Formats: sequence, C-alpha cells, structure tokens
Amino acid sequence: MSHPTTWKPPTLFPNEGWRYATLILGVVYLIWSTGTLDLDWHRFSQGIPRAGNMIARMFPPDFSRDDLLIRGVLESIQMAFAASFIGMILAIPLGLCAAVNLAPKPLYLAARGVIVLSRTFHEVIWAIFFVKVVGFGALAGVLTLTVASVSFISKMIAEDIENMNPGQVEAVRATGASFPKLLIYGIAPQILPRYLGVCIYRLDANIRHSTVVGIVGAGGIGMTLSATFKRYDYDFSLAILLTIIALVFIGEIFSNWVRGKLR
Repeated sequence: MSHPTTWKPPTLFPNEGWRYATLILGVVYLIWSTGTLDLDWHRFSQGIPRAGNMIARMFPPDFSRDDLLIRGVLESIQMAFAASFIGMILAIPLGLCAAVNLAPKPLYLAARGVIVLSRTFHEVIWAIFFVKVVGFGALAGVLTLTVASVSFISKMIAEDIENMNPGQVEAVRATGASFPKLLIYGIAPQILPRYLGVCIYRLDANIRHSTVVGIVGAGGIGMTLSATFKRYDYDFSLAILLTIIALVFIGEIFSNWVRGKLR
C-alpha cells in the first residue's frame, strides 16, 4: 500500500460530497435571503441621479466655517483620549478578574459576563443609550467609547494572562510573594508590551469611532456632520469628511509610530 509523500492540512469537509452540498446550500440560502429583503432595484436606479446631484453640490468643499470644524475635531480628539485613558485603567482589574488561571470561578464568570455584555452591542447602540441617559454632547460620547475600550482591552488582558508562561509566575509564587508582588514581578512583565500595544490600537480606534457616535448625538465632529446633511449643506459636509479622513490618517501614523517605539 502506497503512502502519501507530502503532508496536507486537514480540511473542514474531508468528504467531497459534503463540501459541494454545503456550497450549494450556501448559494441557495443567499438567493433566498436576498429575495426576502424586499430590495427595490427601481428605487436604487432612481437614487443614482440623486447621488450624482449630491456629489456635484459637494464641490468645492467649504472650509470657511473653520471655527465649527476645529471645535468639532478637537472635541472628538478629546473624547477619544479621555475614553482611552479611563478605559486603560478600568480594564486592568476587569481583565485580571476575567483570567481563568488567576481568579476564582465565581469572580471569573462575573467578569467574563461583564465583558461579553459590553461587547454585545455596537458603539452606536451604546451611544444611543447614553444620549438618552445623560443627554446630547461629549459626555455621552466619552461614556460610549469608555465602555468599548474597557471591554476590548480587558478581553485582551485576560487572554494574554491565560496564555502566558506559568513558569515565571510559579517561580515568584514559590518565594512567598504576596499577590500584588506576583502581579508586578510575575504577570506584568509578560503582558505589559502587548497591553501597551492594545491600548495604542484602541486609541486609534476611538479616534475613528468618535466621529461616528456623534451622528446620534454623542458629541464630536459627527454631530456637526449630521447637522450639515440635514440642512443639505453638502459643500460643508465634504469639508468635514475630508477633515475626518485627515484625522484618521494622522491617528494611524501616530499609532504606527508609537507601536514602533514599543517594539
């Protein structure tokens, strides 16, 4: 009996018949689900001229109201930095409690429940909730981005602790060190580089998301953008969109620079 000379990774469907059957079922479901969405292609064709008219009215972009533009951008940046800083701090205890190899089972389940619940809803949904609770403005945006930051960073901390090398932790524990010293000398050195990288990534994400949550009233340049579309002020809308693109590019450059320094 001949044996294969090359190794092939196992596939999801070893049986070729199951593979084709799954593909056919997927195509059938795609066609069925598209048909049930009541897509009106006539409305789509009518929207193309309207889109062309809107784009034509956007040019040239209007940067004359720079005071509104600068104020909105600064508010978005302040929201992103404040939420990132608060999230970095609050995520540490939550991440420690959510590590199965560090926390007691009841505490682990409670912390994981908080993380799952906070990650269940998109930032826009949290923004709508906080706008209803505290009203329109930057406070709702900061609270929204803080929840998103805490849930994201704490999940990364918990997973890093669960995947870290236990030898260093056991060596520190064998010296009779207290729990705070165990965190400082056994756990922090292993997760700190990853933690800082995740925090920088979250700051970059918060800068982008701060422009989105404002559309539902949670502060920042997004509120100004939403107002311009409602007033059909498309030339100023384009100026805001170009500013947001520049802001995201600057945030990406800053994030890459900081991550490069941390390597």
